[in-house]
Amino acid sequence: MKYAYKIRLFIASVIFILAILGIFGIFYPLKIFDIQFTPVMQKTFADFSIITAVLFAGIVLLTFIFGRFYCSLICPFGIFQELAALIFRKKNKTQKNYPVKYFIAAVCFGVLAGGCAIVIRYLDPYTLFGSAMTLSLAGIVGAIIVLAIVFFKNRFFCSNICPVGTILGLLSKYSLNKIYLPKDICVSCGKCATSCPTGSINPKEKTVDNETCIKCLRCLDSCPRHGVQYGIKKKEPVKFSLKRRSLILASSVVVIFGAALKAGIEFKNKISEKISEIILPPGGISPERFLNKCLNCNLCAEHCPQKIIKKADNKFGAVYIDYSNSFCKYDCHECSRVCPSGAIKRITLDEKKKTRIAMAYINNESCTKCGICAIDCPTGAISKNDGEYPVLDASKCIGCGACKNACKFDAIEIFAVKEQRVI
Repeated sequence: MKYAYKIRLFIASVIFILAILGIFGIFYPLKIFDIQFTPVMQKTFADFSIITAVLFAGIVLLTFIFGRFYCSLICPFGIFQELAALIFRKKNKTQKNYPVKYFIAAVCFGVLAGGCAIVIRYLDPYTLFGSAMTLSLAGIVGAIIVLAIVFFKNRFFCSNICPVGTILGLLSKYSLNKIYLPKDICVSCGKCATSCPTGSINPKEKTVDNETCIKCLRCLDSCPRHGVQYGIKKKEPVKFSLKRRSLILASSVVVIFGAALKAGIEFKNKISEKISEIILPPGGISPERFLNKCLNCNLCAEHCPQKIIKKADNKFGAVYIDYSNSFCKYDCHECSRVCPSGAIKRITLDEKKKTRIAMAYINNESCTKCGICAIDCPTGAISKNDGEYPVLDASKCIGCGACKNACKFDAIEIFAVKEQRVI
């Protein structure tokens, strides 16, 4: 384990670089975001597939076996914090495990389980990373706040705020492999505690809180006597016991989760009342469903070659299509391909070509009968006879906006549909 920390840091750095390249669509051969906890969990239920279920189960199983390596190896926002901490060069101290994080996780995942992503968008590490990298206001503010936390408390966000970290921490607490201090080797010098970014090590008592430990392996690298070890602890195994305080805490968290679940259902039902007419990326299905599923990571917006997918604003609380400057390419389904959360259902290119995402309307009062719209329509929905106005066959229109983009006289409008359908 001598070089374990350096090897882990190297792999994490590679994944971080791939994540940045993936966000901006520069290089995306490995779908890093398909193995992010919240998106893959939501997609398992929102757009189920065997592969997605296996990925989600894999994250849970690997955490139970090896501990919270996800936070220091796979999560780009966690790696971002680690790199920031290396720049700040601050010493670490033993930190408390604050129970409030369980309530935060209960609210976030409770509302999400109720069918609404409106809460978790602001605390999920994947979403914060994506929205910060794409310069969304919420992401920038979140990144600044987390950087301030890193400056004063290092990885406190990961150990005591992050809802994903809380869930993985509970699994890691009872994982098979742990970080531990052998009492016959450790001399309580405190070097490991100083290097621990989450303050999970108590050198005086020679204990490690494997719930908050993110398995960065810095402690292994810092100990000159090999007094910090990782593996299956044979002596003094962790025993599951229900103390009165723990029982009260667990009961309270369950109650909060239930209340959040009910609130999520109500949010899901009421949120449609405030939705204006909006055009969604192909696979978004309906504004109500999309607004409740989209995490606002902006991956689809960055990957859209036409740049018609816009970030959330006052008009709509999730990404949406704007045909002001371009149109949806007939032979492109990039947004469906990259969406990791299932908000945009993964569809084939053939399905995309037949999916009606909107509907065109030709205003004859502004039309000059030039016929360019008929030439550019990819589905043949618009026909034109010499000297006559172009005619739209609504049964063939998919609302791609190609006709509107071709028309130089603003004679064509594209209107939203209540639900996307395959025609």
